[in-house]
Amino acid sequence: MRKIGAVSLVAIGGMLACTPVRADTVPPFKGNDTGGIIAYELATQTDARQLAVDHCASYGKVVKFLAVDAQYGGYVSFACRWVPYGASERPLRTLY
Repeated sequence: MRKIGAVSLVAIGGMLACTPVRADTVPPFKGNDTGGIIAYELATQTDARQLAVDHCASYGKVVKFLAVDAQYGGYVSFACRWVPYGASERPLRTLY
């Protein structure tokens, strides 16, 4: 019985040792109803402001940019806020 347990432990260890190791990947754009982040590389290639505006408008909110970490691996962060007082209409959502 001990030999079966030892052999199965070695087999499981061998399978785990042969699998590739990888870190979790983070998408270049991620957000929810309170805000989100845009990878700095994506922000330099596309219009980050329009991405954030469209994202927040899908929740009926307006965007407020918070910070820019302008380096490799950095990000642009933004918050989605409720429509300011006095605005009679919901924000427009651009559909392409």
